[in-house]
Amino acid sequence: MNKWQIILLVLITLGATGYWFAAIPATATPAGKDSNIAYLPGSYKVITDSFEAVDAARKTQPNNDFTGSDSRVFKGKIWRPEGLQQPGPLLVYSHGFMSFHQEGLYHARFLASHGYTVVAVDYPLTNFFAPGKPKLVDVVNQPADVSFLIDTVLKRNGDSGDALFNTIDSRKIAVAGVSLGGMTSTLVTFHRKVRDPRITAAISIAGPAAMFTADFFANNNVPFMMIGASGDAMVPFDKNAASIPQKVPGSILVNLHNASHAGFAQPASTFMRFFANPDSIGCRELRKNLPATSGDNSSDNNASFMPGLDGAEYGIDLSDRTMPCSGDMPATAMKASRQHLFTTLAAYSFLESIFADDAAGRESAHQFLLQTLPAENSTEVSVTQSAK
Repeated sequence: MNKWQIILLVLITLGATGYWFAAIPATATPAGKDSNIAYLPGSYKVITDSFEAVDAARKTQPNNDFTGSDSRVFKGKIWRPEGLQQPGPLLVYSHGFMSFHQEGLYHARFLASHGYTVVAVDYPLTNFFAPGKPKLVDVVNQPADVSFLIDTVLKRNGDSGDALFNTIDSRKIAVAGVSLGGMTSTLVTFHRKVRDPRITAAISIAGPAAMFTADFFANNNVPFMMIGASGDAMVPFDKNAASIPQKVPGSILVNLHNASHAGFAQPASTFMRFFANPDSIGCRELRKNLPATSGDNSSDNNASFMPGLDGAEYGIDLSDRTMPCSGDMPATAMKASRQHLFTTLAAYSFLESIFADDAAGRESAHQFLLQTLPAENSTEVSVTQSAK
């Protein structure tokens, strides 16, 4: 081997090492004994399966140079527990705008290790690689996408030849998502026109909520939790997450102090962890893909944001909308690895407070979420529940 081959080998090795280092998620541990115990993986080995489904009854709309399609195609993953002894809960996870199905990988794996089946797909026109570039207004089609995914998975649950056979308790169906995915989860749970009555728990993680009035949430008592970040530069905490307790009786608000919006996504703990605040990257990309009038309060723009789903009759008020990334951005933010662990702990304890098999387990999870988690991690997390 000559010296140039040696140099090339060294460069390749260094490059591979750097890529490996960047791609491996940073890890963190919570403060407090009980929080550490709660953060332990469950007893089930997690199986990851590719997932693909086609809704032939609904079209994908044209988008810039994309001419559209006669169906809506979904590709993603299912994370499931191996050797489940009895049917467990199903969680449909929805990614954010310009993101992808593995965005919530960290809590998908955790939940699956505790007996949950988690499905996540790339939505046709809001994922990062959407044909014609990501299209914000396609969010109006995503509640029906969630219902289609529930239909598909439950059909497989009843097929004795399928790996999902008898693994899902149809009484325990939850939805969750980040940002636009959180908004999708909120719409499919509460919107009078598109809500799915099979959903029995919902989590919005930094999802837009300023447009939802108290009337939007009325007459539907599905347990609801909002996880927000006080340092969120993209979906401001004060106008969105902080408004939930006043609008939704019995709802839970988790505030991650000085956390970022982009920090909720899986890549924030890998390649993006070298940035002091992941929102600096998130805002740059968001500005490239938002409609030029997305912050305009004009009636034309308001009508185009959620066509067919907006209006006072549904409890939606679009009169006061703040342009994402228009305010001051903190120079630094909570490390994404810590943001992920608190999001995971909050989501799991919330779901277990509803889905645990026995009353004692449900109460224990509820008390952990409301008292133990914020007490042991008081400088980073606060949790409140509104009166029912």
